[in-house]
Amino acid sequence: MKSVFFCIVILIPFFAGAQNISENNYKIYSVKLQKEVSINTIISDMANYDVLFYGEQHNDSVTHYLEKTIFEMMYAQFNSNLALSMEMFDRDVQPVMNEYLAGFIREKNFKKDARVWSNYNDYRPMVEFAKEKKLNVICANSASRYTNLAGRKGESELMKLPKESKLNFAPLPYDTATGAYHEKLWEMSGHSLTPTAPTTAITTTDTAKVPAPPMMMMGNFNLVVAQSLWDATMAYSIAEYRKKSPDKKIMQVNGRFHSDEGFAVVTQLKKYSPKTKALIISTGSDDTFPNIDWSQFKNLGDYIIITDPKVPVTYEE
Repeated sequence: MKSVFFCIVILIPFFAGAQNISENNYKIYSVKLQKEVSINTIISDMANYDVLFYGEQHNDSVTHYLEKTIFEMMYAQFNSNLALSMEMFDRDVQPVMNEYLAGFIREKNFKKDARVWSNYNDYRPMVEFAKEKKLNVICANSASRYTNLAGRKGESELMKLPKESKLNFAPLPYDTATGAYHEKLWEMSGHSLTPTAPTTAITTTDTAKVPAPPMMMMGNFNLVVAQSLWDATMAYSIAEYRKKSPDKKIMQVNGRFHSDEGFAVVTQLKKYSPKTKALIISTGSDDTFPNIDWSQFKNLGDYIIITDPKVPVTYEE
């Protein structure tokens, strides 16, 4: 399948799980409390919320260590009333995920048929934990073939797809980015001198996704329409699951661009499920660690986690 984007990404595995990561490699700041806190504060706070958005930096070893830790601590707190939702899997592979979690298929077949990301080792611990504890994993995203179509030809072309295909993304028409989030996408497309680091994954082959570098407008490709379909689909997937299981807490894992500042998926979720309460974590490394000026980051979410840049990443772009 051709993609409108062309990139070469060199993946050099560092295997985060083998590293000796500890609380010395990250700091957590509560915007509400205006002070540094522990993970326990986040877990306790989740008693008041329905969905935890964990916005990650895709190749950050400490980020992956923390998301697994938080997921396990949420299980200890909420037990079976917990589900995992992931940007890293598309809606059309939900049956494959369900078959794997139930033990019907081998991991080898699961990884192939679920089109796992090239850095799947970063997410495997969470999937395996969900399998062990019999927790649902929501394959939340829209496949790139649909976002590519939307970006090239618009929502009107999505309308022409078969009914079965339309089940794999948010209902049409979907909201497109506006306001400040639209401006962030505009910067990301190369229309500003201010760099913005996206974390959206793109498809480079028929069977694998890799985290992408900054995306540029190419020809008539509409980045806003395409990106908004990703965001709307993830939000719709969460809302759809909550209708069936309203009492369950959901941990949504996505690139931080999809939830920072309450934009993107968080904004779209308000449309599909207005009463759902979302708690936002934004994570990533910064060269100022450990002497962090939190005022620079406090607009990104409810909790800001800055990680140690000296810890090797899980792959190099």
